[in-house]
Amino acid sequence: MISAPNDTEDRGTPPDDGAATHARGSFFGRRKGHKLRIHQADLIDKLLPHLALDIATPAPERLADLFDGQPTDVRLEIGFGGGEHLIAEARAYPNIGFIGCEPYVNGMAKILTQIEAHNIGNIRLYAGDAAELLAWLPPRSLTRVDLIHPDPWPKRRHWKRRFVQDATVRAMARILKYGGEFRFVSDIDDYCAWTLAHLMRSPDFVWTAERAADWQKPWDGYTMTRYGRKAEREGRVAAYLRFRRVG
Repeated sequence: MISAPNDTEDRGTPPDDGAATHARGSFFGRRKGHKLRIHQADLIDKLLPHLALDIATPAPERLADLFDGQPTDVRLEIGFGGGEHLIAEARAYPNIGFIGCEPYVNGMAKILTQIEAHNIGNIRLYAGDAAELLAWLPPRSLTRVDLIHPDPWPKRRHWKRRFVQDATVRAMARILKYGGEFRFVSDIDDYCAWTLAHLMRSPDFVWTAERAADWQKPWDGYTMTRYGRKAEREGRVAAYLRFRRVG
């Protein structure tokens, strides 16, 4: 059961521990798994350069300029894995621009296959550390950030690798518009409690849940990922947490 935790859930993690971790780019583990198929490798070589963000250059003042058709809003999904959720969102909301961040090469290859198959034009990609991307993005430029089934890094010595840290919460507060949301999904109770602790002590966010159903069930239109379906089959129950950016 999830309840609003206090700071003891951090088990002694220093408030700024995430900042040093960001500098080392260590929120992710391995970057490549099984060998890519020939077509996947071709997409990495030829399609990805057209969609990839170049954070070595200054970000545009308006993120909409990154996309054709000038989308009304821009959202970010961090660690999109196989891309099931991001692809579904982009197809359901063609007037919104989506940025997907994923350092895992095989995940990038999978989403490129879907982008090509469905001729999706409102996705841009970043194949690197999300902390670097957050630092590059302009202030108040996003309406939503999604973090769905991230690596929980269950061992205590690895907790500093969890994406949710005080430093990343501040970074998300900087880039989210007022009224924008950070949405988090996990079937790991400890990481859910960790996330609640970090977000609820932030003056920049409020937890939107008013009743149990608000975090026990997916929000309307949510696309279950392959990992999420596996967790359900194995009896693991996910929490669906939403936090609103406040002034």
